[in-house]
Amino acid sequence: MFYRVVWIVCLFGLLTQTAYSQKDPKAKAILDAVSQKYQSLKGMKANFEFSDGRMQPRTGEVAIKGEKYRIKLPEQEIFNNGKTVWTFIESGTYKEVTINNASDMGDELTPSSVYNIYKKGYNYQLLGERTENKVVLQEIELLAENPTAPFKRVVLTVDKEKKDLLGWEIYDDQGDVFKYKFTGLETNTDIPDAYFSFDPKEYGKVEIIDLR
Repeated sequence: MFYRVVWIVCLFGLLTQTAYSQKDPKAKAILDAVSQKYQSLKGMKANFEFSDGRMQPRTGEVAIKGEKYRIKLPEQEIFNNGKTVWTFIESGTYKEVTINNASDMGDELTPSSVYNIYKKGYNYQLLGERTENKVVLQEIELLAENPTAPFKRVVLTVDKEKKDLLGWEIYDDQGDVFKYKFTGLETNTDIPDAYFSFDPKEYGKVEIIDLR
């Protein structure tokens, strides 16, 4: 799933977590700028690559508008209109959609919440800058304040000039790492609200599993 992809990391223990327990003001300024830009957008679309270290990198598409998002993956689509989440799976001729309340997905790191994750429960620091394809990138590391948090470490990659989030790595409490990288980004795109809701009429015969 888009918001639960991770790769294996080397040892990252409590010593690293406690080495810096402060919030770096330089990192905060960057994170605030990225969050504010995201909040001001009508919507955004992107292609992305993701990997969890167990398979070859895969590709997908994502659209985001406030708390709403829609993700297209191989054989799977996820719709979230802010109230309801539909997970649609198609394998051969079999089609299935599972329905959940969006409020039940609170512990997941979603395409929308990644822009604001730093605001609660994390310390952060600016790791540094690098240039890639003539674009200056800034890397910011977030470390969970709570040792039982589901996401121990998150590394965000930001376009320094445009303040766009271009990728992130998520290190979870199982020792896995999920990596995401945007390969195409369209910002301030006007997306109709209906795009974020699943319409069974468009998919033919679908088995419905309603968990609300």
